[in-house]
Amino acid sequence: MIRSTVARVDLGAVTANVRALRDYLAREPREGAAAPALIAVVKANAYGHGAERVAPVIEAAGADILASADIEEAVALRRAGVGVPVLVFGALSISDLDGVFEYSLTPTITTPWAARAVQEAAARRGVVVDYHLKIDTGMHRLGFRDENLRWTLPPVLGAPNLRLQAIYTHFASAEDAENELFNQQRERFDRAAGVVKDLTGRMPMRHAANSAATLRDSRVWYDAVRPGLLLYGIVPPPLASTIPLQPAMSLTSRVVAVKGLRTGDGVGYGSRFVAAEPATVAVVPAGYADGLDTRLAGRGHVLIRGRRAPIVGAVSMDMLTVDVTGMEVSPGDEVVIIGRQGDESWQQMDAREMAAAIGTIPWEVVCRLGARIERHYA
Repeated sequence: MIRSTVARVDLGAVTANVRALRDYLAREPREGAAAPALIAVVKANAYGHGAERVAPVIEAAGADILASADIEEAVALRRAGVGVPVLVFGALSISDLDGVFEYSLTPTITTPWAARAVQEAAARRGVVVDYHLKIDTGMHRLGFRDENLRWTLPPVLGAPNLRLQAIYTHFASAEDAENELFNQQRERFDRAAGVVKDLTGRMPMRHAANSAATLRDSRVWYDAVRPGLLLYGIVPPPLASTIPLQPAMSLTSRVVAVKGLRTGDGVGYGSRFVAAEPATVAVVPAGYADGLDTRLAGRGHVLIRGRRAPIVGAVSMDMLTVDVTGMEVSPGDEVVIIGRQGDESWQQMDAREMAAAIGTIPWEVVCRLGARIERHYA
């Protein structure tokens, strides 16, 4: 049995997006520097798209490294057949490190404690582990503070079973052109890289650019970039791009009922929508249990028969209602929540628009789509 509300993921679009990004990185002039490697971020179930199906496609399209949030996500990638290096972003403080060794993962070292834990685990197994070192240049979450590296790094760099492969940082404000922190972090990371070179006698791989930074400033491409949202055909707001990206996911449902309202009738929990005159609503079997935000009520739209219909009343656990007054709508009609239903620009609902309507970000919109929504791949 197939529920009416389904997500469709276009694997061809994912492939095209990866190749378009690689082409963009190769043709952008950078004072003779080689094109950066592509670290494809597939954490959070590939941003809701389904990592076990999407990650092998991204690898085949040319990604050099895949990146996950934690060891558990990385193990799932290996079990799905991913063969390229898999970088684990997250903290290792409470993780079972066995997966790092059993599945040949690349850990991130973010603290002296993590370095000791991985060193001890590697020494017990008699192996040397390649790792990436995270440097905190202003995000103030994980990472070694950039100004303390000459004191904090020597014990890490001297660990006999750890081999430094790369250093990286995380921009806190890459989407905000008015925020000076971006340039401050870039300068701090450049200085930090110099310190690491002084301490090791060589310059390891460097990476810093997420999707927004990749679009914004080629100076922070360094040796590799880390796109996430762009892989799935979504440009981080408020930025724009000329890269020919294709949204990879659509979310559709079906009308299950059409109901007439008299003047004064309320709809849904709390009667938050009251008909000011006779009206018609369509009931759609999709709600917050599927990942749709309750704030869409009175703010969001769907597409039915190529027309926009506003979401009215409360978004409940399993259903929402849309105002279809004046439209010829019947049970069984397709409802597009994210995606296209026609060729005109206004016949498209995308994650950026939905996010803007409710005051959030498109990352949240796609990542929170519920597990009970079937993903269909083509």
